Formats: sequence, C-alpha cells, structure tokens
Amino acid sequence: MVKKKKEDEIPEWVTDEIQNAKFKKPEELKKSGYILEFYYEDNKIDVQLYDAVEDGRHIVTMDVPKSVKIDDLLKGEVYEFVFDQHKAPLSKKVSEYLEKEKEIDMNAIYQFELKSLELLDVGSNEAADDDEEE
Repeated sequence: MVKKKKEDEIPEWVTDEIQNAKFKKPEELKKSGYILEFYYEDNKIDVQLYDAVEDGRHIVTMDVPKSVKIDDLLKGEVYEFVFDQHKAPLSKKVSEYLEKEKEIDMNAIYQFELKSLELLDVGSNEAADDDEEE
C-alpha cells in the first residue's frame, strides 16, 4: 500500500466544505456541442460545448435523466443541449487554500443536469448550398 505524503493530503475542513457544498437555485442554459463519452453505469455523459460555461470550461460532465436513453445518443454529432447548471460557492478561505497549496483556481463547485437535447442537422445545409451552385 502506498502511503500519501503529508503535504499531498487535503485538510479535513477543506474536504468537509466541498462535500457539503450548498447549491443555489439552478440556472437553465442552452448550448450546442457534441458528446465525447458515455458513462452508462453512472448515467452521465461528457460533452464538449462550443461556448464555455460560467467557469470557462468547454468540457462538462452531465447527469442524464432516466427519460433519455444513452444508447440512442450519438458521439461526435452536434446537439443542442438544454441543461441546469447548479453552482455551490466555496468560502474565500477554501478558495485561497486550493490556490496557494494545490495550485487549483476554484471558487465554486458546479454540477450539470441534462434536461433535453436535440440532434442538429448541421451537414445537410452545406450539401444543399453545394447543389445550388452547380
């Protein structure tokens, strides 16, 4: 068994705050992008969004509702995703600790919950335009 070095450990007060973070009322977002990965056991997907979410990320993991069958989804195809962004702000003390000690710039925890998605027909317009030019 590998023992962690003392400086690698995160203090209990930091992990307590992160694990017990209180999420605010969710904000509904609508963004387009594509699916990178499926996590069947957890009912989650990794999504690459064209426009970043609030904290600057373009890749997020979304919880998928039971009403959406992951088997029906396609990797690499462009979708419009409608999802809730849940945000739980972290205290200044925890944010400063993470930045100074772990070089992690984080002032909130985010969760993303897919509400619906629609496959966008991106390629067909280009094909139609090419036909008109001939």
